[in-house]
Amino acid sequence: MNSRQEERSTRQAPPDRNPRGRAAASPVSGPRGPGWASGLLFLLGTLGCIVGVAATYYFFVRTTTGQFIDESALVEAVGMYGTAGKAATELLDGLPALSLLIGTLVVAVVTVVKRRWAAAGIAVAAAAGANIATQLLKNLVPDRPFRGIETLELNSLPSGHTTLAASAAAAVFLMVSPRWRPLAGFLGGSFAVATGVSTLINQWHRPADVVAAFLMVGAFTLPAGWLIMRSGQRWNVWEGYNRHWASARLWVALPVLAGLASAAVAAYSLLKIAPGPWQEGSTTNYFWAGTSLIVITGYLATVAGVWLFGHAARRRR
Repeated sequence: MNSRQEERSTRQAPPDRNPRGRAAASPVSGPRGPGWASGLLFLLGTLGCIVGVAATYYFFVRTTTGQFIDESALVEAVGMYGTAGKAATELLDGLPALSLLIGTLVVAVVTVVKRRWAAAGIAVAAAAGANIATQLLKNLVPDRPFRGIETLELNSLPSGHTTLAASAAAAVFLMVSPRWRPLAGFLGGSFAVATGVSTLINQWHRPADVVAAFLMVGAFTLPAGWLIMRSGQRWNVWEGYNRHWASARLWVALPVLAGLASAAVAAYSLLKIAPGPWQEGSTTNYFWAGTSLIVITGYLATVAGVWLFGHAARRRR
């Protein structure tokens, strides 16, 4: 080929652009969906949630120590009722409508705009399954046995209000693209945690009821998430943290910090009521320990979910 032919060939070579003239997207690496290792993590997480619900029920409902701790937190919540109680009541009164409105609106918009019909069906089925399972468990499980603790005999585990709030947040988390999941996880987790704490302040539920609700939602969300990751490989692509404002590490750091602060509060509160020279009569220590347990569980689930879904998604180089 002479120099003139080479020049013509070079001039006619198409640029690396798509038909609309924009620069081509970065290539996507990784399998077309979560591999066997990620699938195993989803399975272990689901089993862990199921075992967690059973363990929470056994310790806080079937044992004397668990009943005493749980009931003490509920009794001490009376002393916290006031301005916080009024705000909690307003939140709980509007919770069913608010949860359905947020969940339905986001799922509907994403489904229509992004055409994620399969994901929408899976997410809605998971949310419905968690709420149905909560009501079945609450009504079919035997009432609380008497273990020497003055308490209501009716079983209130898991919390229906918390399940509703957490399942709505989980449906939104499942539907949004990976770069939005850190923000969706933080906001949804905060909404669920606030709901759980509100049920305790209003003496509607004990801390264990809220923890069991979080675990129940996790048991349905994780297998649903795995199915969505497998069926929606094209849009489940993770670009990494800080590539978009909604995927900033801040949204993971905030729940971690909240969980650590709550762990410190729980340790201090339990230390105050533990046998020893520093023991003092509890007035609100059990309440703060129970509240911390709710916050730790809710935000731990948030951080774990963001990490797991980011780990399972394909990468964009």
